[in-house]
Amino acid sequence: MKWYVLYVKPKSEKKVAERLRKIGVEVYCPLIKEIRQWSDRKKTIENPLFKSYVFVHIKEKHRHIVFDVPGVVRYLFWLGKPAVVRDEEILVIEKWLKDEDIEDITLSNLNPGDELFVKNGILKDHKGIVQEVGKKRVRLVIPGLGVVLNARIKDLV
Repeated sequence: MKWYVLYVKPKSEKKVAERLRKIGVEVYCPLIKEIRQWSDRKKTIENPLFKSYVFVHIKEKHRHIVFDVPGVVRYLFWLGKPAVVRDEEILVIEKWLKDEDIEDITLSNLNPGDELFVKNGILKDHKGIVQEVGKKRVRLVIPGLGVVLNARIKDLV
């Protein structure tokens, strides 16, 4: 069994994941908690880490069954074959999401195109390329994992 990446309709990641579970498919939809502010209240909601993508752990010969679920569009392909994510990469994502200290990161003078080498933490020994730096967000491309990491940071120095 391998982890494959499914492209799903926008804003349907959680529903598709639940429907896949109901038909017996092992699925992983990494979620991040965000606080949303309305005029009268604040609410913590869970949003998918990867917009329009979910991971399925399935045998290659059974890949077709995911199309029985409404919202599934297609598999993500890499070099003409369905993209496969290694088990270690799924574990890294899971560990990173469970890390309570992620907002303790401080950054300074980062520019798009800068290369970073992570020395500590869950992403230790991975090289990343800064794609975008905002006031409270950083987008980091990690080629070794084949992912783009969007992180919300409390304070940028």
